[in-house]
Amino acid sequence: MPTSTSLNFYSSLVLQTSSISDLVANKSLFSKVPEDWHAVAADIKNSTEAVRNGNHDQVNLVATGSVIAILNLAYSKNMTIPFFFGGDGATMLIPSELLDSAMAALNQHRINTLENFGLELKIGSLSIKEIYEKEISLEISKVKISDILTIPVVLGEGLQYAENQIKANFKDSHKGSTKIPDLLNLEGMECKWDKISPPEKNQEVVSLIVIACKEEDPSEVLSKVLQNIDTIYGSLNSRKPISVKRLKLKASLQKLNDEMRSKLGKYDAFYLLKNWITTVFGKYYLKNTSAGKTYLQKLVELTDTLTIDGRINTVITGTPQQRKSLTSYLNHLEEKGKIKYGLHVSEQSVMSCYVRDMKKDDHIHFVDGAGGGYTKAANQLKNK
Repeated sequence: MPTSTSLNFYSSLVLQTSSISDLVANKSLFSKVPEDWHAVAADIKNSTEAVRNGNHDQVNLVATGSVIAILNLAYSKNMTIPFFFGGDGATMLIPSELLDSAMAALNQHRINTLENFGLELKIGSLSIKEIYEKEISLEISKVKISDILTIPVVLGEGLQYAENQIKANFKDSHKGSTKIPDLLNLEGMECKWDKISPPEKNQEVVSLIVIACKEEDPSEVLSKVLQNIDTIYGSLNSRKPISVKRLKLKASLQKLNDEMRSKLGKYDAFYLLKNWITTVFGKYYLKNTSAGKTYLQKLVELTDTLTIDGRINTVITGTPQQRKSLTSYLNHLEEKGKIKYGLHVSEQSVMSCYVRDMKKDDHIHFVDGAGGGYTKAANQLKNK
């Protein structure tokens, strides 16, 4: 059994307040993940093909559901866990006490995903002890982005190793499994937002993934890349692709149907009608009430556009000139053998949401470039 100290490992980490680039550069501010924790991953098989076939919204929704399934489970046990959204998949770090329930929930999500969307979700787990036995590092810190947003930051190749092992060793041993709906709780998952244009007309959306080459110190290299992004694009908040003036609820039956099938695993006419009415009313509520306007402001602040899981994964908005400055710098580092990167440019971004309580700032919003930005950036990186 994990110790109480181990169970509360992540929630008890000291909250850092420096810039993320400074944090990444200071390895002394990171802690080893306990050996009795596990890396849990969910990854959509052939996501590149699914995106190419126009199913990028469903890909994002399924990946979001993978995170929410585990967050709801952890919440029911009064635990806080770090998670890392990747557009077409997700990785979480959890104590062993959650492992069996987490895998049962993810397996139910996998069954629903295959039945309703025809997408295959590879799921699995790897103990942190096994990662350390391979002499692969995995250290974590957490940083305060704003008064209401905190994110985890990981150094080392541990999560990438775990993802690769899980994907390579996945065996679908649950074909024909009986559906047990109570195993999966996706309460709070929403995908009612239309595609979101950048804050200004001359801007674009960039989905970027950067990894340090093996011979390099990732702490040093990734810190410099983050500093350069700050220099070119400005602060994390100023380069977010989401702005209040561009947010629009979209009550299309297709969106509501996808949300319904992902959450419930089946068709439910009452759910569809109720959420269509809620969305129609929500357009008025958000734009014309003080509570609604406050929620939209908090939504932008609680949008997750930077994930550091040993790599840099970020969605940025800016001008084409800013992107050219960034790619010039990244190409220089790549030519020197310090990094590899993948980058995709979109005209809009897409957002899926986890709303536990609108009034208590208890909501998280996952962003990707429209048309599968992270998936296409990852594919470009893999080809390198």
